[in-house]
Amino acid sequence: MYSIGDMVVYGSTGVCRVTDITRPDFSDASDERLYYVLTPQYQNGVIYTPVDTKVFMREVITVPEIEALVSEIPTVEARGYYSSSVQLLTAYYETILKSYRCIDLAKLVLSIRAKKKELESQNRKLGQIDARFMKRAEELLFGELAVVLDLAPDAVPAWLEERISRE
Repeated sequence: MYSIGDMVVYGSTGVCRVTDITRPDFSDASDERLYYVLTPQYQNGVIYTPVDTKVFMREVITVPEIEALVSEIPTVEARGYYSSSVQLLTAYYETILKSYRCIDLAKLVLSIRAKKKELESQNRKLGQIDARFMKRAEELLFGELAVVLDLAPDAVPAWLEERISRE
């Protein structure tokens, strides 16, 4: 069970702070379940989710895990994934996003960037699905790293490049 103040990754929302653990007013009298009250760090609103939710939830990455990630990124073989089927391409990207692992998100970003570069060399543009999933993977990855490193999410790419170049 998480505690008030913990930072967690909550499904596709991304990083949230646990601001309370309560039985909300909207639950009926027979509902004895506790709910986390989550405040998304990069979106407006509040999320109420049962403590025993089926939605994916984990603690944010730690600084040592970030160091391991930085060491692993240069070894990633970034190759674009191609499919003529929109459904297959979408399913492929969704599967990676739903692993909720930073290394998988980094691999996805790198592979779509490689695909973009390859397409640009052929005077072609990256497709909307590729662009949408790259943006989402960047938001999730950079948002989580930003919280842990106490940076703005848009500062994370430069931080990563600088750290990787030192390796």
